[in-house]
Amino acid sequence: MINKIDKNAERIKRHKRIRNRISGTQQKPRLCVFRSDKHIYAQIIDDTVGKTLVAASTVEKDIAAEVAEMTKSQAATVVGKALAQKAIAAGISEVVFDRGGYLYTGRVEALANGAREGGLKF
Repeated sequence: MINKIDKNAERIKRHKRIRNRISGTQQKPRLCVFRSDKHIYAQIIDDTVGKTLVAASTVEKDIAAEVAEMTKSQAATVVGKALAQKAIAAGISEVVFDRGGYLYTGRVEALANGAREGGLKF
């Protein structure tokens, strides 16, 4: 029998390793990404108090209506831009990017580029 590697368990290990090094502060909060098979979620977190400051995802009504006919990568770009707009409205301009153990390619990269286009710096 062939033993398959559990890719999600490997991702969680990578994420824990990354989280030992990165942490969000009040001046520079953490932009955390989670992607499921159909949706992508992003939130900006202040780890000193453990509070989510801003969040955006493809399941929100206004974003879901906009991305209904898009590919998942295009939807991730829209989520990144929406998150950046909300963050700038909340007075956040600079963040630490936490890719959540995912490789920096595809939807994660598209979300990051969308957030940069929206005005966030990281």
